[in-house]
Amino acid sequence: MDLTTNYLGLTLKHPLMPGASPMVDDLDTVRRLEDAGAAAIVMHSLFEEQITSQQLAEFAHTESTVDAFSEASSFFPQMEDYALGPDRYLEQLSRIKAAVDVPVIGSLNGTTLGGWTGHARLIEQAGADALELNVYYIATDPDESGAAVEERTSDILQSVRETVSIPIAVKLSPFFSSPAHFAKQLDSLGADGVILFNRFYQPDIDIENLEATHRLDLSNSTELRLRLRWAAIIHGHIKGSIGVSGGVHSVEDVIKAVMCGASAVQVVSSLLKHGPSCMRELIKTLTEWMEEHEYESISQMCGSMSLRHCPDPSVFERANYLKVLQLWKV
Repeated sequence: MDLTTNYLGLTLKHPLMPGASPMVDDLDTVRRLEDAGAAAIVMHSLFEEQITSQQLAEFAHTESTVDAFSEASSFFPQMEDYALGPDRYLEQLSRIKAAVDVPVIGSLNGTTLGGWTGHARLIEQAGADALELNVYYIATDPDESGAAVEERTSDILQSVRETVSIPIAVKLSPFFSSPAHFAKQLDSLGADGVILFNRFYQPDIDIENLEATHRLDLSNSTELRLRLRWAAIIHGHIKGSIGVSGGVHSVEDVIKAVMCGASAVQVVSSLLKHGPSCMRELIKTLTEWMEEHEYESISQMCGSMSLRHCPDPSVFERANYLKVLQLWKV
């Protein structure tokens, strides 16, 4: 049974890995993830705001405009709100790289062109084998076009691509008007893969105190369907890899993601709920399922239910919408 997969040019022993999460802040947990069979370790994101705050702080120490810095720093979250600052992030990445024998993937999260993209080189120098580029951007300006939003991500990718030689995966939002076209565009600009999708954490409203509140709800398997649709549509149209992140909880979820074209499947919520041992169980049951269904390799399975190869491609298109509506009976 050959579970190996090629993701971002890296040969992995199987497709399963933890996605970006606070689990990497603890080295013992990272070792437990590797012991449970994780094919790679994904760092949580280093945010543009963290880097910018540090740069402003360094500027304040060398310039006399302390009052200006005080006002500017109020625009950002407090540094103590982040588990790891920029320097500690790089130190932790180096420690993880020294502690494990699997690839370590760094992550940068930002929305604008600027000096923060230079940290991609520092992440590479700290030992990262690849980099996730997460452009988590909310287009709140009604005068900003969809094309401008895409250009923002493309420009950041090009800036980082010029900085590092390690593979880059762009973590996409599900809200682009044509994800398949944009994935092809990123592919042509040097992305080694795309990850479907970033989870946009939506605020809630406290109707008694008239406040917008922060909510973090862990995923469930129903969220996977959006990822499956677009993985199936994009598969075969880009040279790079497809990763799936969000809604992966069971071995069935893993199998579906691979069948739709994913060469890497990231797990977060299930690991946070059940601990690293659930990774071992997913790998074990994946192997058993493949043996039972006479699959010889992951490559044989990958993309077998994509839009190009699915027996009924209409399930990924408008016909599915029409059929589902007809299923409901009063």
